[in-house]
Amino acid sequence: MRAIAERFYDIMSTDPVAGELLALHPQPLDTIRQKFFEFLSGWLGGPGLFEEKYGHPRLRARHLPFQIDINMRDQWLHCMYQTLNEQVADNDLRHELRQRFTALAHHMINT
Repeated sequence: MRAIAERFYDIMSTDPVAGELLALHPQPLDTIRQKFFEFLSGWLGGPGLFEEKYGHPRLRARHLPFQIDINMRDQWLHCMYQTLNEQVADNDLRHELRQRFTALAHHMINT
């Protein structure tokens, strides 16, 4: 999970396709990288690190201050799909993760 969280933000911070998405994130990205790792840990069945520190993720509510439209969703998924392609060697697991992340990203649209 650490490698996925780190690579995701590496891609977001360097790929021009994700420029608008990057602009929504506070800099530097150190804190958000850690929070994303903690979220992924619990969301994917590991220790509930995020919940221990911050309570229930309530992702949609936490993201309401940000305008998330189809464009933002697609930028986020662009970064995540590239991350999964690089970090997850098992085809079945990569497919399952793509489905879960796609559903999550679609759920976050609020505009």
